[in-house]
Amino acid sequence: MPFVTDDSNMLDDWLVVGPVNALACTSEQQPHATRLLGETLALWTDAHGTPQCRLAAQPLAVQSRYGYLWVCPSGRPARPLFAFPEYTEPGRRTVDCGGIGVAVSGLRVIENFLDMAHFPFVHADYLGKVPHTEVAPYRVDIDPATNEIWATDCRFWQPRASAAHDSGADVRYTYRVMQPLSAMLYKSSARPDAQDAIALFLQPIDDEHVIAHTMLACFDEVSTDAELIAFQQTIFGQDKPILENHAFKRMPLEGRAESPTRGDSSSVNYRRWLRERGMRFGTRAAA
Repeated sequence: MPFVTDDSNMLDDWLVVGPVNALACTSEQQPHATRLLGETLALWTDAHGTPQCRLAAQPLAVQSRYGYLWVCPSGRPARPLFAFPEYTEPGRRTVDCGGIGVAVSGLRVIENFLDMAHFPFVHADYLGKVPHTEVAPYRVDIDPATNEIWATDCRFWQPRASAAHDSGADVRYTYRVMQPLSAMLYKSSARPDAQDAIALFLQPIDDEHVIAHTMLACFDEVSTDAELIAFQQTIFGQDKPILENHAFKRMPLEGRAESPTRGDSSSVNYRRWLRERGMRFGTRAAA
């Protein structure tokens, strides 16, 4: 395969390549083009409405799930695509909040997504506010059945937790990392017996560039789609310059390159999980 990496974590897994609606009005003669792992893919729907994918003359495995297209570069997926039961749960609204390009390793983007400590400083008046800066202790576990990371019992005071909120609240969070470049956030919802779900699916263009696709599966009968999308894009727009100004574009996995703080338990476990998987794509070699 002519991809920019031989890391099986990328080649043998399902990688997002954009929303299903990108294939509207496509054909094999007029496909949709997108980038993945340094190569340009051609995608289209056949006469039966089934998605197809090709790299040059080579067909690639592709499937449509959760409103997005997923490609396995090697054609030999090591595991099925992760479960996302909230996507089809009755009463939830599912909204594709668009794709945003970020010039940094996707591993950095996922780690930032897991980090609550930056809320008061980067997302002031939205997800946090000084002096409410303390990250309370929380649990991080690896699910032995799925090898997914789960961070539970997370909580943080937020001035405006979502598009539907207009006042401060103590918000409960649960984080889930399904793949090196796919993660979910479950947070307090307008419904007291449920949590909204925010999915972050990263399309790896190369080691230092991704397209970040965000999906909401939420309970919100007040906000319009445009308001939900605008809120998520505002939050991501605040993160983007911080991410792109890291001293190292790729994530160092060796212990001494960057030192975690007490509030970074998710980051510590995420980096350990990546090391145990033998992750090389998007990482910085030890000096």
